[in-house]
Amino acid sequence: MPPRGRTDRRPGRSSWLTPKRVVGIGLSLAVVAALGVFTVQTMRENAATPATPLSLNELTRMADPFAPDAEADALKAVAAQAQRARDIKAARTKSAPDWDQVKIVKTAPGGNGFNPQAFPPGSQPNPGSNKALGQQMAAAKGWSGEWGCLEKLWDRESHWNERAMNRSSGAYGIPQALPGSKMASAGADWQVSAATQIEWGLGYIAARYKSPCGAWAHSQSVGWY
Repeated sequence: MPPRGRTDRRPGRSSWLTPKRVVGIGLSLAVVAALGVFTVQTMRENAATPATPLSLNELTRMADPFAPDAEADALKAVAAQAQRARDIKAARTKSAPDWDQVKIVKTAPGGNGFNPQAFPPGSQPNPGSNKALGQQMAAAKGWSGEWGCLEKLWDRESHWNERAMNRSSGAYGIPQALPGSKMASAGADWQVSAATQIEWGLGYIAARYKSPCGAWAHSQSVGWY
């Protein structure tokens, strides 16, 4: 019997460190070394590669542009209450309302990465054409039978003017998005394009109220949608 701590290497006795095991261990060490080199090299390449930031449009689309917004809803409610108070006062004095909740701005608002944008010189909004476009786009969504609700809703909200802004809340555009930059999820030209604003507005109505008549019913009930 060999002394403790020593390995019996006499012929005929098997050894744990066989040639096959030596080869296997060598291959394993080679794989580990190769993986280590690859990992270090990849880390260096990634560190040297300049980061490409997401565009504003991509960042906006990452969030839900139609998600409930308690702050915006509260601002809309305050604006609606202010308008209702003025209407009541006008009715009591039997005078025509001398104040419109909507103003037509000369410069489109900015925010959330967008700079305020001046409108092209000489260009003018065309609410009539905007209505015709809105009717076509609503029909394409299967809402031909609800055109009357949509027409009245956005008549009240913006007079179908893509440059409309609520004097109290700051909501902007034909659908009166608050803030207006939410409409960037439909297109980067949201500040000036009636089509982009309408597209976003129809998506908002579908997400929040299912249909134009659903949105109109809510607006009739509380003064905003």
